[in-house]
Amino acid sequence: MNNIKESFDRMNAFFLEGNTRTYDFRKKQLIKLKNAIKKREQEIIQALFLDLHKSSMETYTTEIGFVYEEINNTLKNLKEWMQPETVSTPLIAQPSSSKIYKDPLGITLIIAPWNYPFQLTLSPLVGSIAGGNCSFLKPSEETQHTSDVIVQIISETFDENFIKVITGEGATVVPQLMKLPFDHVFFTGSVAVGKRIMAMAAEHLTPVTLELGGKSPCIIDETASLSIAAKRIAWGKFINAGQTCVAPDYILIHTSVKEKFCRLLKEAVQQFYGEDPKKSADYTRMVNLKRFDAVAKYLEKGNIIFGGKKERDTLYIAPTLIDGIGHEDEIMQEEIFGPVLPVITYDNLSDVPSVVNRYAYPLALYIFTDNRKNEKFIIENIRFGSGCVNDTLMHLSNPAIPFGGVGTSGFGSYHGKFSFDNFTHAKGMLKTTTWIDVPFRYPPFGKKEKIVRMFMR
Repeated sequence: MNNIKESFDRMNAFFLEGNTRTYDFRKKQLIKLKNAIKKREQEIIQALFLDLHKSSMETYTTEIGFVYEEINNTLKNLKEWMQPETVSTPLIAQPSSSKIYKDPLGITLIIAPWNYPFQLTLSPLVGSIAGGNCSFLKPSEETQHTSDVIVQIISETFDENFIKVITGEGATVVPQLMKLPFDHVFFTGSVAVGKRIMAMAAEHLTPVTLELGGKSPCIIDETASLSIAAKRIAWGKFINAGQTCVAPDYILIHTSVKEKFCRLLKEAVQQFYGEDPKKSADYTRMVNLKRFDAVAKYLEKGNIIFGGKKERDTLYIAPTLIDGIGHEDEIMQEEIFGPVLPVITYDNLSDVPSVVNRYAYPLALYIFTDNRKNEKFIIENIRFGSGCVNDTLMHLSNPAIPFGGVGTSGFGSYHGKFSFDNFTHAKGMLKTTTWIDVPFRYPPFGKKEKIVRMFMR
């Protein structure tokens, strides 16, 4: 703990010296980060294969390329984001002008999960750098090979007084880190751990961004293009073996199209991964035995429509569609976070919000429909973080859209400018001229009140 405290104090001194405040500094660091990633692309790909059996294509698109896009978008817009924003000033405060300055927060702590261990460590870091902060990074110990590469990238690229990686068992290291007075904590992970992070942060009144999870529904009405829906849902659910916080967690489908959709989904899975997904070079594994066992238990109840195969020694669980599930069953009580997809039917779209609200505050929601009235009804009547119409996961690819939860799926958002805003403080300033001094504010007030009331109605 003493070493961490000493590192924190040195970093705080580095920040207070103003080293991170200029546009040129931030731009330089972002370029250095991108170049360092490029240098170690193959090592990152190999690490993620060893940790999660991810294919090169999946690693590049969902981990490496995603971070490149964040960096590129930030470099393109950072100078504009950093400019003071001129805003209106009310008549009562005249003659004055008002601006909002985006101030660095200070020392940030980024705690990353294991499911996208590279992207979810470095994507928030891009926002922290852009905001002019110094950062501690805590990558997941569950994906040790990826963590090792992150340590190499950061230690070889940056002054440790600017960015420092802390490794080790999260259960031990994170409570030690949380004893320090960070200026912001960014956590991605489970609801249970998020609650503990928030409680620890309260000791120093440290603000937090919590990117959690939840049961993200995928709603399919009777007007949907089922062949398109099947392919896009199969892709979004079974990429990374379902270990995605915004993966479709369950299907809510109109009774009239369930049978056809299930057949098409099976065909899509076979098209993507072959008759035996275990042999596919593109199909990921569960991260460890703990997660394998947690997901495998869901195969014990309900009717398996396809899939259901599992192999504990290799951490393999096949893409699985299951029905015969009730709302009280265990699989519907928590986020699945694996390649098992329950399908539940409905008869009237008006009943769908009440079903989703049983598992309130999903991080994402997906609606497949060709009916704009149905689309509008779902979007306006269900609380969720963000989502897609006629697609899954792709909202994450747009930096113009905020990504974040609501309620138990978290709070705070990031990606693109939302990352910059998340890691800065909006500091408002009003500047009043001295060439004239309007007397209304000063006593004695007398008849001034009547005039002031006219302006402030």
